[in-house]
Amino acid sequence: MPRSVTFELDDETLQTLDRLAEGTERSRDDLISQAVQDYLALHSWQIDKIRAGIAAAERGDFADEEEIARIVEKYSTPT
Repeated sequence: MPRSVTFELDDETLQTLDRLAEGTERSRDDLISQAVQDYLALHSWQIDKIRAGIAAAERGDFADEEEIARIVEKYSTPT
């Protein structure tokens, strides 16, 4: 069941929100709700990845020199 939350936005942010709401034909509430959901999903994903990395490090599960060289080669730009 949806619950209300009250918070404050500065004038510029509120104006931007209103322009976006008008341009997308969505309400402020819809946009704010979607923004919060997206924020939580992103940061939850990041925290999960960080925790997995810490667990791997605690197990001593590190990349060896060959794997690091392969990754560097893959993402290096040609000169």
